[in-house]
Amino acid sequence: MSKEIVVTTANRAAGRPNALVVLQARMGSSRLPGKVLAPIAGRSILAHCVARLRAARVGEVVVATTSRADDEVVVAEAQRLDVRVVRGPVDDVLGRFAQAAADWDGPYVFRATADNPLVDIDGPRRLLELLDAGADYCLEEGLPVGAAVEAVRTEALREAARSATAAYDREHVTPYLRHQRSRFDVRQMPAPAALYRPNLRLTVDTRADLEFVRSLVEQAGGGERLVPLREILSLVDRSAGWVGVA
Repeated sequence: MSKEIVVTTANRAAGRPNALVVLQARMGSSRLPGKVLAPIAGRSILAHCVARLRAARVGEVVVATTSRADDEVVVAEAQRLDVRVVRGPVDDVLGRFAQAAADWDGPYVFRATADNPLVDIDGPRRLLELLDAGADYCLEEGLPVGAAVEAVRTEALREAARSATAAYDREHVTPYLRHQRSRFDVRQMPAPAALYRPNLRLTVDTRADLEFVRSLVEQAGGGERLVPLREILSLVDRSAGWVGVA
């Protein structure tokens, strides 16, 4: 695809955000309903996600939830956290992301999900380097499951939203970008060696995941404190046989 490469260093130096961070969240998980509001160390998972994504300092965080009535509580929690909310289709999550970025005039959009309360705070800034170098879509490989975000050029997201028709591509947001390499500049880079744990689950998809992450956060003293991912991994390395380790 043709695109204009935006020079972004000056924008960041002037304090103008280059990225919109879209955090998808809904109550209707099939395996662990309501998990986005499950408490960990006194805060909801959604609150942990918002705090860590804000700490990344790459741009505004927006919660993208659905128009279903049971997601009113997600809206209420986002408003309590002073986060803007966009509501859209249940299954067309790609369309929901494009809707969240409809009025966004910056060059980049990040995708995060509200079942990842231990996302690496420094990860988005590392991805910015690939975006600034011309990538349309990029991600890090080898971080623990649930510690990474995805990044996409805004115009590439909009093109995907216009072009993707398969249900899987609409539901999962980024596969269309990853698989259309003749149209999009897709870049993947390995996670820093100290954070490389591809077999470690830090996402919350099941009750066992939730209890594992709760234990980690509580042992690390991470209520209001944003525990660095390196510290979480050190805690895991000192423990044996935990359910989160594959």
